[in-house]
Amino acid sequence: MMEKKLQELCSKSIEACSYEELYAALMTIVKEKSREKILPAEGRKLYYISAEFLIGKLLSNNLINLGLYEEADQCLQAHGKSMAELEEAEPEPSLGNGGLGRLAACFLDSLATLNLPGDGIGLRYHCGLFHQYFRKNLQTEEPDFWLSADTWTEDTGKTYPVSLAGREYQARLYQIDVTGYEGRTNKLNLFDLDTVDEALIQDGISFDKADIEKNLTLFLYPDDSDDAGRLLRIYQQYFMVSAGAQMILEECEKRGSNFHDLADYAAIQINDTHPSMVIPELIRLLMEKEIPFEEAVDIVTKTCAYTNHTILAEALEKWPVSFLEQVVPQLMPIIRALDETARKRTEDASTVILDENGIVHMAHMDIHFTHSTNGVAALHTEILKNSELHSFYKLYPEKFNNKTNGITFRRWLLSCNPELTSYLEELIGPGFRKDAAQLEKLADYADQEEVLRRLIEIKKHNKEKLADWLTEKQGITVNPESMFAIQAKRLHEYKRQQLNLLYLIHQYYEIKRGHVPAAPITAVFGAKAAPAYTIAKDIIHAILTLSQAIAHDPEVSQWIQVVMIENYNVTAAEKMIPACDLSEQISLASKEASGTGNMKFMLNGAVTLGTLDGANVEIAERVGEENIYIFGQSSAQVIRRYGHQDYCSREWYESDPNLRRAVDFLTGEEMLKYGCEENLTRLKNELTGKDWFQTFPDFNAYLVRKNQALEDFAVNPLKWARRCLINISQAGFFSSDRTIEAYQKEIWHLGK
Repeated sequence: MMEKKLQELCSKSIEACSYEELYAALMTIVKEKSREKILPAEGRKLYYISAEFLIGKLLSNNLINLGLYEEADQCLQAHGKSMAELEEAEPEPSLGNGGLGRLAACFLDSLATLNLPGDGIGLRYHCGLFHQYFRKNLQTEEPDFWLSADTWTEDTGKTYPVSLAGREYQARLYQIDVTGYEGRTNKLNLFDLDTVDEALIQDGISFDKADIEKNLTLFLYPDDSDDAGRLLRIYQQYFMVSAGAQMILEECEKRGSNFHDLADYAAIQINDTHPSMVIPELIRLLMEKEIPFEEAVDIVTKTCAYTNHTILAEALEKWPVSFLEQVVPQLMPIIRALDETARKRTEDASTVILDENGIVHMAHMDIHFTHSTNGVAALHTEILKNSELHSFYKLYPEKFNNKTNGITFRRWLLSCNPELTSYLEELIGPGFRKDAAQLEKLADYADQEEVLRRLIEIKKHNKEKLADWLTEKQGITVNPESMFAIQAKRLHEYKRQQLNLLYLIHQYYEIKRGHVPAAPITAVFGAKAAPAYTIAKDIIHAILTLSQAIAHDPEVSQWIQVVMIENYNVTAAEKMIPACDLSEQISLASKEASGTGNMKFMLNGAVTLGTLDGANVEIAERVGEENIYIFGQSSAQVIRRYGHQDYCSREWYESDPNLRRAVDFLTGEEMLKYGCEENLTRLKNELTGKDWFQTFPDFNAYLVRKNQALEDFAVNPLKWARRCLINISQAGFFSSDRTIEAYQKEIWHLGK
């Protein structure tokens, strides 16, 4: 069937087709098949609103979910074609950036897999965040043009009017099918503006931020270092939620809602604070339908729920009233009324929506006027309740709950690691594809040498694949026999790529002194820094500069290699994660809400080196202390330091010779030979003068644990493989299917 259909669609033999033609034909087949699995929504339906959906390439994932992958793969092979090469022809949608967006994508997959009616709502960005290039060891940004004639997004022909700064715009609705594994097909709804003009982009990713008609959906997270950029974010957010709210009401009315009973038809999940304006917008729209304000507030509160994704105060969005008055004047009477309502509930000034400085606190509005506020890891939720949002927890204890994040195994095991998937099926059967808890059966093989040796072999193959990919993509040659220690995540100081950097410098000096490590180490980084985040970009510069300094030193380069992946995205992650030996999860305790990379690495047989932060805590509880490398301060110690304001990085720098040596290396002659003095000096000064995320107090503990992991890896490969096996066997809890089942049971109650 597959062979005949491909030939019909391409109008020629498969051998004669280009990979681009085969990709377009397979996309057509997938779309036809996915539509057969669209089911009507009965009862309550979920609308998951998020600024990001980092969905990754869709072809292989959809083929797996629809049960077509093996047939397609065999058909291509029979005609001398490769699925791997075909996948290279597919552009990756630029609709997200980090964990927030990837989580949203995993959640949509699990909703469809579990046959739950639930769609996503977001924006159809033309260029995503940006395409990252390295020039002179510096990050440079270029537009990431991904939309092409052959795209998964389909124009529905529907538009919704959205008023921005007193002018009406038409939000056009595009949709992408979301296939479930042996489940239903849901939708990702993306709004765009017909007048957006990619020609507006000038040098790099700069553009006229004031020309809303042409720029509205050009980029995800436009640079907000100036007022024009901040205003553009408000334009984007309201455009998304207003069009989304209208679509929700329209759908619910068609299904029989009279709007008074909206909560019986819709559950709206607000993913972080970017979609917060959906609350006043829904109230405004309901009031237009002659529903009184008090009742509209009650309806919206019962309909909406809020997910908090951060402990960082600066990440909880706050907008000046003057900005909102300019962009969304129609919302301000609602927001003021909501503030008055909230003030009647408590005299605690820390919970107001509109503060005395004329600032609107979006998270405060979310908590007051939704029925659920959830954190995304057990530790994160406890910190919210006991510290960061304690005033709200006292007011609404019944609203607070935890939903530890999860990942979809279809992409992060079946799709990206087929050799391991096949072997796991050989050992424990295929049940884990739908019931991840069945991975626990693998623990029965923990002491079987034959199994451990096979796992070592599979890991070796995946490391060789990553090595080949790096050679092809970046012209880099790496040693697959070395330990692959990988830190792949957004570049942010709290995630502490700079701690990893200082370790590598320390090892450089140790090798120079004749103290060689137990095994060679390949340190792989994957990260983008926000264009206006100067120190984050300086850290990237230091990593790239160190990579060159080491590569040109024959004494050190045989033991250490530093690699930074250019334009880290889902496609790169799918290559890196199966190849990882040591998963670097080294954020400052209490600062990472959850993390999901830690789960992906664990699932693919990597051992975690990490702090007791986010979901690392729950990983450690499941695998046991002998199968994870934990180091550093506890969250309580960190919070205490912040509370007392008694941390002085200069004192640590001056009192620890090894630390001082590593920090000074940043501006030493070895680095200045390849790097920029301004960037390196600025990073050094930031560390010695501030070090807000406490890199220095964890430095020595990190050295000890990482070197212990390196020695364990080198000295006893079978014992290391046993650790890997235990990690895989305990990864089932971190399935997004489990997370979605918890949301469904405790918050959403979808269906009839």
